[in-house]
Amino acid sequence: MTFRGNIVGIDSPEALERALRTAYYLADEGLATAAYLALALGKPLLLEGAPGVGKTEAAKAIAAVLGRRLIRLQCYEGIDASAALYEWNYPRQMLAIRQAGEESIDIYGETFLIERPMLASLRAPDSTVLLIDEIDRADQEFEAFLLEFLSDFQISIPERGTVRATERPVVVLTSNRTRDLHEALRRRCVYHWIDYPTAEREARIVMMRASSVAEATARAVVAAVGKLRREPLSKAPGIAEAVDWAEAATLLHARGARWPDAFKRSIGVALKDEEDLTFISGRLDALIAEAAP
Repeated sequence: MTFRGNIVGIDSPEALERALRTAYYLADEGLATAAYLALALGKPLLLEGAPGVGKTEAAKAIAAVLGRRLIRLQCYEGIDASAALYEWNYPRQMLAIRQAGEESIDIYGETFLIERPMLASLRAPDSTVLLIDEIDRADQEFEAFLLEFLSDFQISIPERGTVRATERPVVVLTSNRTRDLHEALRRRCVYHWIDYPTAEREARIVMMRASSVAEATARAVVAAVGKLRREPLSKAPGIAEAVDWAEAATLLHARGARWPDAFKRSIGVALKDEEDLTFISGRLDALIAEAAP
């Protein structure tokens, strides 16, 4: 097992937690520990949780702390190896063949190879962070395809041979748990479940990410968002929506809207589904009034 005792000066979970804070990400002890162990042991980090709890933002913050470029592979139903690994530039190959005439030409040279996220991370493991986002959206065949990559960090290009990483790349996987991931994938990773933060922590996040928002406004938004998450909504507001709502309400208030009307008028940045808005409309005044400063 690979062990990295020191990662750019980060020698403990506490040091990583402090570093993430400088990247405007408030990690709790559990996340900081899991992320540190993944980095130190050279293993992928698997983050699961409801949409909007900060999984993708965690990967971005880790990349910022390490001073690396984030390469994002967004998963979707039907994604295949060519979208994740590499493709050949067929139009350019055909043009090169016509231009070469009778001369021999290597149409599988570097100039014809189109890098995709996984190949790019293998070729630059010391300067990138690979984010495999929403792996649960991909099908099980693609998940099985990932197993060898996450074990050996190598891929085979039939026309060129095997590409191996010179060191273990930093890989973060996220899942909204719309389906269960295979046990073999989980075994290869350091795992952490990210839940919605406490009201106190979320208020701190809002104030950190939206510096123009007053503490009273941040706490009011967090209280209202907490109530909305307990409703049977199809799309509960995440942390990003809480930040946006606080900023939007603050902007309207600065333009003359009164509290709590500023909260109500900016509800569209927190709830983004017509059925959810209709469902909550009859109780929105009371909900906001309870939470408003």
